[in-house]
Amino acid sequence: MNEILDLIIIGGGPTGINCAIAARAANLRFLVIEKGLIANSIYQFPTNMTFFSTSKKLEIGEIPFISHTDKPTRREALEYYRRIVEAYQIPIAVYTQVERMERVSSLDAPVYLVRTSRGDYQAKTIIVATGFYDRPRLMNIPGEDLPKVRHYYDDAHPYIGQKVLVVGARNSACDVALETHAKGAEVTMAIRSDKIYDRVKYWIKPNIENRIKEGSIKAHFQTTVEEIKPRSVILQTPDGLTEIENDFVLAMTGYSPNYDLLEALQLPIDRSDFKAPIHHEETLETPLPGVYVAGVLNAGLKTSALFIENTRHHGHLIIDHIKANYLSSIPNLS
Repeated sequence: MNEILDLIIIGGGPTGINCAIAARAANLRFLVIEKGLIANSIYQFPTNMTFFSTSKKLEIGEIPFISHTDKPTRREALEYYRRIVEAYQIPIAVYTQVERMERVSSLDAPVYLVRTSRGDYQAKTIIVATGFYDRPRLMNIPGEDLPKVRHYYDDAHPYIGQKVLVVGARNSACDVALETHAKGAEVTMAIRSDKIYDRVKYWIKPNIENRIKEGSIKAHFQTTVEEIKPRSVILQTPDGLTEIENDFVLAMTGYSPNYDLLEALQLPIDRSDFKAPIHHEETLETPLPGVYVAGVLNAGLKTSALFIENTRHHGHLIIDHIKANYLSSIPNLS
């Protein structure tokens, strides 16, 4: 831990990798720390998922994203980001959990100590790019901890011939309902609103609506899940409580930033409904000097506001601010 790096990037997803590319171009001494594997959130996407964005809009680092169709698959995205890490020789400490962060410099300029599950690191500046796919939004109902309840979906195969309840009506829920239905599951949807979400992918929305209309997928609108039992679920519908047989619950209820980690990093959160990390809108710097937030994390719980494609500029923006405001004035204490 003798070396004091110019920068530590927390998060090895598309945004973290993009920030690393900008750091490499600026000749900074840096390290990316990732609790899982490279592009961990994308790895957790459904096996057969297709992106809504085109491959062109997902490109970073001036490296072309070549896919078989206009919209790339999860598998193609994982290979793309792996190649970028290799091409730019980005140093990433994978399977390394950040535990907390402390400011240790007694000088006017900051130096931060980042404690991890595999040792400690020091850096003059920090970028937090951890996304929002860390924690599922729980329903907080009895039975949600049963083994048959899944908040992440990978593949339809385990649900062949099973009675499946899909909770939600956005992109992931509609994808899951259609894919499991196509493989032979008996699918029911519990939908809080009175219709399928308006912004569901344009090639998915008519399909799910037609399956519901014809009755091959049963949908309960204006409905919430009240309790999950080993062999059934209880739904609160407009007509009152109803209990249906059930083998699996796929709760596609969305995800949220890892607020426990943000607290351990001492990053303040705004008090609005969206609970975003407090940061300067133009520089992305937090109230902690030299500490920045980047990517979809910046929207907090408003997860439909930011995507890979409209945050690709964050890396260069932050690195330019770091170079202008910190690195020129900070002595090397190593």
